[in-house]
Amino acid sequence: MTTAGATPPTGLIAILRGLTDAEAPGVGRCLYDAGFRVLEVPLNSPEPLRTISTLRTTLPADCLVGAGTVLTVDQVGHCHEAGAQLIVSPNTNADVIRATVRLELQSFPGAATPSEAFTAIAAGARHVKVFPANQVGIAGLKAWTAVIPREISLIPVGGVDRVDFGAWLGAGATGFGIGSALYTPGISVEILRQRAVSLCTAWGSAIASTRRSA
Repeated sequence: MTTAGATPPTGLIAILRGLTDAEAPGVGRCLYDAGFRVLEVPLNSPEPLRTISTLRTTLPADCLVGAGTVLTVDQVGHCHEAGAQLIVSPNTNADVIRATVRLELQSFPGAATPSEAFTAIAAGARHVKVFPANQVGIAGLKAWTAVIPREISLIPVGGVDRVDFGAWLGAGATGFGIGSALYTPGISVEILRQRAVSLCTAWGSAIASTRRSA
């Protein structure tokens, strides 16, 4: 069981909006082999619960599978039944966070301000999805870190690509959610593999560079 406060095994979350159940085994294995260990299926994808279940049953145990665009407590329950291990939202909903934590799932609520981040933390979240990241900005995130507890993971999502990893990490980011820069519906497995490997390589380089400059 992955507990609510556990840290994801990688800093990159693959956001697979539009993924179908039929494509899930091939896409999941491609991303896993490239180095991704956290996959998110947004609920506005085709048959998202079935797709989550397929990914969870076909991928190794060290790969976390979660649901995105989760807006209600009922949806949290359905995602849990499907095998989701983390719950990602675009907003800060304390009821959704508390329901997620009660089920011992990881909660990644979206926050665009420090006030929303603190609301999420008070409800039990230990990871905050900084969304939309291009609105908060690198300078904005740097200001957040002056007040947000250090043990809270800050995950920018929205407009972040590999060329930005180093700057975001320097500002206090601890990982990234990657959507259309990685996966788009209908993408070939080979193109997906190229993108995934490039992103994982950039992530590793950015981490190494950040450690050297620390």
